[in-house]
Amino acid sequence: MFENPHARHYNHASLHDALKHHREATVLAKVFSAGLLGLEAHLIEVEVDIGWGLPRFSIVGLPDTTVRESRDRIRAALKNTGFALAPKKITINLAPAGLKKEGAGLELSMAVGILVAEGIIDQEVARRYVLVGELSLDGRIKPIRGSLSIGMLCQHQRPLILPIGNAREATVVEHVDVYGMHTLTEVVEILNGKQPLTPSVPAPRPLDQIALHSEDDFADVRGQKQAKRALEVAAAGGHNVLLIGPPGSGKTMLAQRLPGILPHLHPQEALNTTRVHSVAGTLPADQSLITTRPFRTPHHNISEAGLIGGGTIPRPGEVSLAHNGVLFLDEVLEFKRSVLDGLRQPLEEGTVTITRANASMQYPARFMLVVAMNPCPCGYYGDRTRACICSPQQIRRYRGRLSGPLRDRLDIHMEVPAVPVSDLGHDDPFAERSETIRKRVTDARHIQARRYRANKLLTNAQLKPRHMKMYCQIDQTGQKLLEQAVTRLGLSARAYGRILRVARTIADLADSPSIASSHLAEAIQYRNLDRTMVF
Repeated sequence: MFENPHARHYNHASLHDALKHHREATVLAKVFSAGLLGLEAHLIEVEVDIGWGLPRFSIVGLPDTTVRESRDRIRAALKNTGFALAPKKITINLAPAGLKKEGAGLELSMAVGILVAEGIIDQEVARRYVLVGELSLDGRIKPIRGSLSIGMLCQHQRPLILPIGNAREATVVEHVDVYGMHTLTEVVEILNGKQPLTPSVPAPRPLDQIALHSEDDFADVRGQKQAKRALEVAAAGGHNVLLIGPPGSGKTMLAQRLPGILPHLHPQEALNTTRVHSVAGTLPADQSLITTRPFRTPHHNISEAGLIGGGTIPRPGEVSLAHNGVLFLDEVLEFKRSVLDGLRQPLEEGTVTITRANASMQYPARFMLVVAMNPCPCGYYGDRTRACICSPQQIRRYRGRLSGPLRDRLDIHMEVPAVPVSDLGHDDPFAERSETIRKRVTDARHIQARRYRANKLLTNAQLKPRHMKMYCQIDQTGQKLLEQAVTRLGLSARAYGRILRVARTIADLADSPSIASSHLAEAIQYRNLDRTMVF
């Protein structure tokens, strides 16, 4: 049979017209946003395709539940700001497709991408910016987490449009233009040139801010001279501390005042600390930078994910929120042993790594650990004023909740006895204020920073075994003293190293270039748990 040439021409013409109509009906828009993976921000390209077909709104590119739920918020926000969507097929792709997309911070960019695809906003103008923000149903732009990390991503790259509530935090980063917005309507008018675009006022840099002084001062603590000295040594070398004493002896009071004798945060430390709290969503709304060292006191019923980090949606734990500060565990033996054992890796490495099927996140966790415990279940073992009612077996079982490996990682064990009543009602004219102690601690830290400059270490607590021979040399008298202590107390190799590190700190406080026998003797005295407790 012969095919009708006219029919063939008609079919080709119909197909050509159909394809032409489809191209005219389909518009592809591309804008930029940012997402978080751990502490790091990543650039995300938001591609929006709008075409004819069955009405549908789909988001692809590994979105989590929050991102998928953005469809309804975006529809309502556009409708309530005068940009009602026609019943079309909308497909949004979040690239790179292999990166998990979490949170509601992509909603502003997706809404702008839809308006670009509809021809309301010029694409070339919109692509100049990185847009992040959560949309409310009435079109307001709500604050998000991690704006400081996103600002660092945009540094020297693209201007950043974000919620007005995050603008002050993002302006901490230098060399990035930040524009804080209130509503979606405001963003549209600015991108269309109907309103002037004014950068947000930069927040003061850390060096420009006055360090905040804590109201808690060491001069308020009555007695406890040995405990104060131990905390001074711990602060000078960045060492971990165990406080042992009966209820009411002042363990918590001492721990609360430890941040007050630590050196002030350096600019980079302040920035890194703020990043963690920004990603975790714990940064106060009126604060763009954390300028004082964190002091975290989690409750003893905290989970392992809450302390170390992780969860269904990975978040920094308390060990990361205490980065560059102090983590205080009061009544440490009331914590689950599995939770406490999770502290080993952060204490050694200074980081926490959380691994998931599609990603691996790392959070910083360089902190000082201070734990407090009673000497026995009733709390009065060894107390001079009240008799202990616990049996030896109960005491051993109670103390055994603190595992040996964790105990070895506590450099200083200090007994905090009850303060005599006669000392409570009188001021000590010789009590030193925190500011005075902080000066000695800061001087010792400067000595360590100069000594370890080539090794990129900051404190004696960070010394690795390979550094010990170089920086912790002792004479024959000191070696003999240390060997006797290790043999008599049954110390582990890790505890041996801890004593040397503490002795190095004591020598630095005394401005001594070498470790003397007296420095070693004081360091050995700080292994109170090894001397008084049998496991």
